[in-house]
Amino acid sequence: MAGGAAFTFSYAEHAELLAAAGAEVVVFDPLRDERLPDGTAGLVVGGGFPEVYAGELSANEPLRKAVAQLAASGAPVAAECAGLLYLCRELDGQPMCGVLDASARMTERLTLGYRDAVAVGDSVLAPAGSRMRGHEFHRTAVEPGAGTAPAWGVTAPARRVEGFVQQGVHASYLHTHWASEPGVARRFVERCRTS
Repeated sequence: MAGGAAFTFSYAEHAELLAAAGAEVVVFDPLRDERLPDGTAGLVVGGGFPEVYAGELSANEPLRKAVAQLAASGAPVAAECAGLLYLCRELDGQPMCGVLDASARMTERLTLGYRDAVAVGDSVLAPAGSRMRGHEFHRTAVEPGAGTAPAWGVTAPARRVEGFVQQGVHASYLHTHWASEPGVARRFVERCRTS
């Protein structure tokens, strides 16, 4: 699970639910650590402020490559908001992990609010049709490339699709609270065991 100054927002219950489902949760710092913890079978990258640390995150090329290799192997990767940006090809021209064929940039517009979402297809977090509630809080925009499917169909305040699902990756702006749907953590850990 990503931590440190660039990834400061995640619900404590996510780690607790993962541990209760049988995972050994190890926190690493993408600003400082040059490799993923030994034995990493899945990755959770929550929210934070990667735009503030874009230069430092970009400079840690060994870790960016390790994250890309883990994702390419089909291992489960769950990313929310800042995690989504970190998985993109670039953020404001700074190279990121390149897991997603997407480019992110800062904007002047604040996107903020609660969202009702439905999983568009099956992913490492949820089967198609699963309903979750979450929130968005960001000043960025992501321009997708090809080869990914959306993660969520968002029904409030306006209908749209959001996020990315590709292989074992589920990346989205939506911050969800896994305690509202405990099956999410169990599903993620099971995918870690079988990938």
